[in-house]
Amino acid sequence: MSEPSTVAGPSAETRPTPLLRPGNSNCGGCGMSSALQLFGRAVEHRRLQLVVPASCAAVTAGPFPTTSFGVPTVLTTFGAAAAVATGLSRVARLNGDGTRVVCWAGDGGTYDIGMASLSAAAERDEDVLYVCYDNEIYGNTGGQRSSATPAGASTTNTPAGKPEEKKDLLAIMAAHRVRYAASFSIAHPQDAIRKVRRALDATGFRFLHALSPCPTGWKSEPALGIELVRLAVRSGLYPVVEIVEGRKLVVNVEPDFSREALELYLSLQQRFQRSGITAERLAPAIARRWRELRAASGRILPAEREA
Repeated sequence: MSEPSTVAGPSAETRPTPLLRPGNSNCGGCGMSSALQLFGRAVEHRRLQLVVPASCAAVTAGPFPTTSFGVPTVLTTFGAAAAVATGLSRVARLNGDGTRVVCWAGDGGTYDIGMASLSAAAERDEDVLYVCYDNEIYGNTGGQRSSATPAGASTTNTPAGKPEEKKDLLAIMAAHRVRYAASFSIAHPQDAIRKVRRALDATGFRFLHALSPCPTGWKSEPALGIELVRLAVRSGLYPVVEIVEGRKLVVNVEPDFSREALELYLSLQQRFQRSGITAERLAPAIARRWRELRAASGRILPAEREA
């Protein structure tokens, strides 16, 4: 299932400056760049501050005194993004200026090193929107594994392929009973922009997750990033869902669980070749994950009950 690439309604043209300015240093085909541009279309006129921990996005800012970001941005250490964002959001509330504070972090600064401050801010229900662009590696330090790296993917410190499954971060955030948690797909822009706008306009702690292809780390063609995400969604490998108050789960994009799409997704990335992982080996984990999602959404299909 896919969506048209155009999005009706106001877009980035309503902002005097895009969130990601031309001439930035990001790699060609960077999924984070695509996600940030999509995010910028949803922001429109809203007053925004970014908090970016150590990551590829921190390098995006460029050398002082210039910047590739079109809004005020604070760069932090790996583990401090949510804590810094907490302070900024409280100042914004005191000033009453309507500024929305957004953490823009990779998986290393979210799943791993930043987990402590992220969990603390979520538990306190701080007025912060935390966005994780997930390229499934430590992309800025050479491509090491993170707990977001999927099973079978080769990295610099798991050359034969990572043996463990990927951490389910969205479920962890739902367990914090945050106001709003959702995954979005850069291949499904209408759903993504709706979720970003909902998250920006809400209060309390909100969390968004985006699968972010990294051509360097994934060893894929730069032009295929959006197609890779589309294949991941279609095969069921990347669920596109939203969870309200940690309880109400809605599946936004229904996969068709295409084995062909899953095989193509794996074959287009050299990071899976050394481990020899196959669609057949991944299928049981995908089926198990979707049984859990169906149960959480209250929609258990007859075949799934039998399984």
